[in-house]
Amino acid sequence: MNEIQGIPKAAEAANLAAPSFSPLYRQIKGLLLQKLQAGQWQPGEAIPSEMELSQQLRVSQGTVRKAIDELAAENLLVRRQGKGTFVATHTERQVQYRFLRLRPDQGSLDGEGPAQRHILFCRRERATAELAAQMGLRSGDAVMHIRRTLAMRAVVSVLEDIWLPGHAFKNIHAEQIMHYQGPTYALLEQEFGVRMVRAVEKIKAIVAPDAESAQLLEVESSTPLLAVERVAYTYNDVPMEVRRGLYRTDTHHYLNELQ
Repeated sequence: MNEIQGIPKAAEAANLAAPSFSPLYRQIKGLLLQKLQAGQWQPGEAIPSEMELSQQLRVSQGTVRKAIDELAAENLLVRRQGKGTFVATHTERQVQYRFLRLRPDQGSLDGEGPAQRHILFCRRERATAELAAQMGLRSGDAVMHIRRTLAMRAVVSVLEDIWLPGHAFKNIHAEQIMHYQGPTYALLEQEFGVRMVRAVEKIKAIVAPDAESAQLLEVESSTPLLAVERVAYTYNDVPMEVRRGLYRTDTHHYLNELQ
């Protein structure tokens, strides 16, 4: 496994901590995060053991463990009993539905099985001024626009419009998304090397905004819906997706756990 280059010794790290008031384990966490951001540890790959890292970084195992604990709590690393610590992927069971907050009123998400995707289109467009501002692009830059529905238990429950920066996903196509067996974020990670690590969402109650949306969701125009707008980010807080969804709430609810 690769050694971490340019790591300060414990004494040097302690000196660095004084002016910034950053605990040592937070500094170690930052160094580990740099490795993830640089792609030196790939999704699904095992990272060095706590003992190896403590020796490389010249800090205690407890300090390394605390740094890893925080990265695991943020779903960036995954601990596997008896096997070690691995870079999380969107195919991991505990990570797979991290960003899907829609839950059935009856039963569990596991009982429903994966949502059935139907791709309405996947096309290259020019970013509007609003989209460009959200994605850190210039107005008119290329974006990939995907419109799809998600069906839960054979009932269309979600209508989504997804925009991805064209420079990062220029070869994505509808058949690729339709036939991929797994979460879309896992596809983006495996095929394009882009991992979504966090997202910001805005949620509000509306009725179907137009006849086409109502028809695609198979509801009356006066049916209450949830409008969910998401901006998803990769490492270094680089926006990589804008997603606008309309959610039916007659059989499902939106669940968010706050800690």
